[in-house]
Amino acid sequence: MAVTGVVLAGFIVGHLLGNLQIFIGRDTFNGYAEGLKKLHVLLWGTRAALLVSVALHIWSTIQLAARRSSARPVAYQKYTAQTSSYASRTMYMSGPIVAAFIVYHLLHFTIGVGGTPYDAGDPYGNVVAGFKVIPVALAYVIAMGLLCLHLRHGLASFLQTLGVNHPAYTPKIKLAASLIAGLIFLGFSSIPVAVMAGVVS
Repeated sequence: MAVTGVVLAGFIVGHLLGNLQIFIGRDTFNGYAEGLKKLHVLLWGTRAALLVSVALHIWSTIQLAARRSSARPVAYQKYTAQTSSYASRTMYMSGPIVAAFIVYHLLHFTIGVGGTPYDAGDPYGNVVAGFKVIPVALAYVIAMGLLCLHLRHGLASFLQTLGVNHPAYTPKIKLAASLIAGLIFLGFSSIPVAVMAGVVS
């Protein structure tokens, strides 16, 4: 789970950096999208790696859930969280919701199945048309919030999985994970907000 999570997190950062080019202008953003399409081997290799990582990440989740269930077959009569964070307690819920959003996101901006105007040759226009629909834009922002909540816990847990768990370092690691997740949230959310505000039009 830790390794596949880092692979997916790396893709998220790269995807964000590419998406932020929308602020430079239509030609730059469309040129970036067209350039990706021309890199067939890299594009399909990345897609294959992501697909395998997602499958293994989900499988790891199922395995961990089964181990957790077998370790405590009888639930607490009254559960009170002691040290766990809200993000860690909602991982099992945020994961499937984010996965469902990603499917919609791909259908929406890759093949135009999303209920908004779509032109395969104008990715910039597709993003603007999509986020002009306020429910779509708000759903995107909410999904990014869940994604980054998931990511925040995942980044901190990854290092703990590797054994970096010490009273002197853990608070700093958690703070760094929160800052990274927060910046990613602001980056992704800035795009629908900019479209709704007319900054990107």
